Amino acid sequence: MSLPTRRVLTMIAAAAIGTGSLAACGANDAETGGGDDTAAATIALLLPESQTTRYEAFDKPLFEAKVADLCSECEVVYFNADQDEAKQQQQVETAITQQVDVMVLDPVNGASASSLVTTSQDAGIPVIAYDRFIEGADYYMSFDNETVGELQAQALVDAVGDTGNILMLNGAPTDPNAAQFKAGAHNVLDASGLTIVAEYDNPDWSPGNAQTFVTDQLSSFDPTQIAGVYAANDGQAGGVIAALTGAGVTDLPPVTGQDAELAAIQRIVAGDQYMTIYKPIKIEAETAAEVAVALANGDEVGDVGGTALSDFEGVDSFIFDPIVVTTDTVGSTVVEDGFYTVEDICTDEYADACATAGLS
Repeated sequence: MSLPTRRVLTMIAAAAIGTGSLAACGANDAETGGGDDTAAATIALLLPESQTTRYEAFDKPLFEAKVADLCSECEVVYFNADQDEAKQQQQVETAITQQVDVMVLDPVNGASASSLVTTSQDAGIPVIAYDRFIEGADYYMSFDNETVGELQAQALVDAVGDTGNILMLNGAPTDPNAAQFKAGAHNVLDASGLTIVAEYDNPDWSPGNAQTFVTDQLSSFDPTQIAGVYAANDGQAGGVIAALTGAGVTDLPPVTGQDAELAAIQRIVAGDQYMTIYKPIKIEAETAAEVAVALANGDEVGDVGGTALSDFEGVDSFIFDPIVVTTDTVGSTVVEDGFYTVEDICTDEYADACATAGLS
């Protein structure tokens, strides 16, 4: 479906939705004396998996809280696909059957999710592609994913130097973001003097798979031959570090990560993980909520929260900037933003490391 055609259908759907949900979102007949009990707008939030802690710990509650703040009568119906593409398809069909007004979809498989978008739009439901791109979506929001990979890889090159052997662990091949992280990382690593001696595309991003892969590689390479490890996210970084420490490595090589998970921040403070990428999920989740409520109300969507509306592969998009976090910048990033408190990070186990890092 062409973008202009999709826009017309979305406007028609939004206008129809607006007649039934504008009253529900802060201007219902009861408040103006009409006494109508019109149903509130319903927004479906569909997330892809729970292996990565950010979805349940941050994306979901932040999105729900912002929707509630903007539209107290709106309802969010939540689904998690547990990395199961067929399950997510069923969840989309359930949301359509429930006649939701807007769908916020983070796909298990971005490449095939365009059919889910088409099915939803045919039912008059606009779709926001959340965190992972879907062709044909009405809106898309994510971080600059190729830049994420470049930042991770550059940090590894800076830490290791321009020579040495590294292992490379990427995300799921079905995740379009993973392909962008991988491409960005290769942009830097392939131009460096580092040698990727083994590379792995983790089918479900799981730490267990990452640990198994690295353990297997250590049967071919002495740990001292591994100068560093590119791990595409923090979950895998944890698996990498578990494999290395399980093999008796005490002087850990630099290991990258992404998502600024609490366990990763603690590993960084302790010196076990070199860096992570902090993606301020709050701005992403809240922007998604603002766009979803606007669509439910039939309102025009423009720049939101200081982020300019742009174009990404023909889809109106909000693209946010990722941030590198190392030991030196924990305080000025995740703590300063209120993502974590010092008390969250500096439990008894990490008290001494926190004092050394100036977190006290």
